[in-house]
Amino acid sequence: MDYNIFNTFGNEWGALPVAMLVLFFILALGFYVYFALAFMTIAKKLKYKYPWLAWIPIANGAMILQLGNFHWALIFLVLIPFAGWAAIWVLTIIALWRIFEKRKYPGALSLIPIAGFIPFVSWIATIAYAIAVGFAAWKDK
Repeated sequence: MDYNIFNTFGNEWGALPVAMLVLFFILALGFYVYFALAFMTIAKKLKYKYPWLAWIPIANGAMILQLGNFHWALIFLVLIPFAGWAAIWVLTIIALWRIFEKRKYPGALSLIPIAGFIPFVSWIATIAYAIAVGFAAWKDK
C-alpha cells in the first residue's frame, strides 16, 4: 500500500492542513514585518541609538524594555520558566505603556494584548493592538 501523508483524508482533505500551515506562516511573517517596521519607526522617533534591533527577535524585547526606561538585561528573565516569563510580560506591558505615553497616546493602549487571552477575541485584540502600534509609529500627535 502506497502511503502519502498529503493523501491521508482523501485528495481534497490532505491539502487542507498544508494550506492552513502556509496561511499561518504568511500571516505570522506579515505581522512580524509590520511590528518590526512599527517599532523601528517608534525607536527612531524616540531617538533610540539602535532602532534596527526591532528586527532581531530577543533584541527587540530588550529594545522595548529600554524604550520603556528599564534596563535591557531584564530580557534575560525569559530564561527562567514561568516566573521569568510572567515578569517579562508585566515589564513589557509597563514599558509599552510608557512608550505610548512618550508618543502622546494613552498608555492604556498597552493593555489591549491582555484581551488576547479571551477566547474568540484574540484575533480582534491582535488587530486592534496592531492598529494602536501603527498610530504610535506613523501618526504624530
